[in-house]
Amino acid sequence: MAAAPKPTVVGIYGIPGCGKTHLMTQLEPRLGETRFAFFEGSSVIGNLAPGGLEVFQECGPDEQQRWRALAVYAIAKECATTQRAGVVAGHFSFWPEDAAEPNVVCTCADLATFTHLVYLDVDADAVARRRHGDTQRTRPAMSVSHLQKWQRAEIRALRALCRSHGILFVTLSVTDELTPLLLDRACALLADFQLHTSQANLALAEKRVDEIVAASSIACNPATAVVLDADKTLAAEDAGEVFWDVMATRRSLQLTEDKSPLKTLFSGPQGYSYVAFRQAMLLNEEAADDGEFDAVCRAVAARVTVHPEMAALVRRAAGQDHVVTLVVTCGLRRVWDMVLAREGLLERVQVVGGGRVSDGFVVTPEVKAAVVTRLRNYHHTYVWTFGDSVLDLPMLNAAHQAVVVVGQEHTRSKSMDAALSSAIDSGGLRARQALLPAAASPRLDTDRLPVVDITSEQFIGHVLDRGPDRRAAVIRSRLVHATERSSARLLMSPTRDARVAGPALRDAHRRAGCYLATEFVSDVVGLEEHSIPHVQGHQTQGHRLRGESATSIVALMRGGEPMALGVNDAFPTAMFIHATNPADVKRHHVLEGGTVVLVDSVVNTGKSVLEFVRHIRITLRTNVPIVVVAGVVQSQSVGQEGTLGRALESDTGLTVVALRLSENKFSGVGGTDTGNRLFNTTHVN
Repeated sequence: MAAAPKPTVVGIYGIPGCGKTHLMTQLEPRLGETRFAFFEGSSVIGNLAPGGLEVFQECGPDEQQRWRALAVYAIAKECATTQRAGVVAGHFSFWPEDAAEPNVVCTCADLATFTHLVYLDVDADAVARRRHGDTQRTRPAMSVSHLQKWQRAEIRALRALCRSHGILFVTLSVTDELTPLLLDRACALLADFQLHTSQANLALAEKRVDEIVAASSIACNPATAVVLDADKTLAAEDAGEVFWDVMATRRSLQLTEDKSPLKTLFSGPQGYSYVAFRQAMLLNEEAADDGEFDAVCRAVAARVTVHPEMAALVRRAAGQDHVVTLVVTCGLRRVWDMVLAREGLLERVQVVGGGRVSDGFVVTPEVKAAVVTRLRNYHHTYVWTFGDSVLDLPMLNAAHQAVVVVGQEHTRSKSMDAALSSAIDSGGLRARQALLPAAASPRLDTDRLPVVDITSEQFIGHVLDRGPDRRAAVIRSRLVHATERSSARLLMSPTRDARVAGPALRDAHRRAGCYLATEFVSDVVGLEEHSIPHVQGHQTQGHRLRGESATSIVALMRGGEPMALGVNDAFPTAMFIHATNPADVKRHHVLEGGTVVLVDSVVNTGKSVLEFVRHIRITLRTNVPIVVVAGVVQSQSVGQEGTLGRALESDTGLTVVALRLSENKFSGVGGTDTGNRLFNTTHVN
């Protein structure tokens, strides 16, 4: 049984006198108690420990740490039970000025429980004034220099501990008082922490792709997608590295050992994970407020030069109505918006990227692959991808066509050769390489990774082509079948066995329908999360078909009913409709946000299915996604000259899912008709 998801618990840390309690009192009415639970760490300890805080303070160090651990576990339990995000004001250390080292009171339980940590980095002069003027509690006098040393030590230690324990860490810099702008920023961070998961991140990125395709479909449904990485692909520069170089110059900082914070982060235990990219986003949030961030991005964009060869290719692709062109970057969306605007391409080339909390999501290698998969399987485009590094390999492998961009040896990714070799030899990647500049030395060998000239008219024509090969590829991308799978062969056998009829055959069709829905339709349409009660008594996250309650399963009568019931088994909240002819599908059966699943046992010429498709498209005037599910589909009907094949080529919202393709054109009658076998009416004809 999978473990219950870890509750979101955010620690608010800072040295005594920095204003943690004041911040909490401001956050609570702003964020409310529906989604958040607020805790003062010392109060929770006082409520748990016998005799309260006074007795706790008289305990020895080990006993105090035990009560601190019990307190944070109690907080985590309450958050899990109530399904709220916890916000906890606490301490990392205490450091009297006459002590050589701080006394760290952060426990292993804290590091195991906290998912995020916000550190109030308040100007040390302001902290000293607050401590001196505090009339509610007595604190020892401390010099500004010691308070500042204490803060630097805590931030340094916490940053390292958070990285090693997978905790997202961010500092909030406060010069003196808690301003409305700072409070807004703190609220935005906490709201983001409460909602964001890797699944939510992926869904937001896919939504961005859907919006881009929808906008481009106004002129023409795109048949081709060109997806490009940004840093070291579109240009030789890495905008992330340039960003931190600009920041260091602006603040007269020296980057340690010539490493930017990003290099330190991604070479650490988190690698290139979702958590690591979220942490990179928080580093950007720390580095600059909105106004300064824009100014730094402008300075970075001015230092980025797009490869002329890539610029020429992108201009040609962006000028075609049947091509949607995307830049998908793990780096800074704002920088690449500015670069594309300078090149006059921003109106036709959209950027999928992040960099700030306000962007909504971060781009990871998995997100890059999901973008390509979304374009292939949901929007049914023929996808070309261009990338240069290990981060791009999942995206390159998911595309129809992949091109590895290879720069000068001293600028290219050092880890790419080994990973690329493995992807080709073991992962099934088939790619070519483009040398930018042309004099650059190739990666690997040119047998496994042939060199291609992306400036040649032949190559550009291939990218933009709508010819027979492309037509076949588009149809294949919208046709999903299980013909060669062992599981499908098992499911097929009783449906082809002349001895099986009536209830047993209907049951076999029902099992096949459930299999096709679970295995294939769920991939074509996609899934969404929803809250479900866990067997242990708390709420957890389950999955269902995207827009399931708005989905209609249409059983093409009478042969399609048993298989349609199996589809309904997999998607239990979908509507179930019996349809003898297309007019049986009414406008109220086709809901926004859902899918129409047309189910038949056998598709021979495709004529009957297409009558339903045309009715939905023309009479009901809707572009709702349509998935045709069938046990057997005659292969020529989905070929380039077949009626269903031509529909798949032209209708980007149509997909066919089949248990098997058949070369047999035979139409059953009497005892060989599937409908008669299903319902024991073989004697009728």
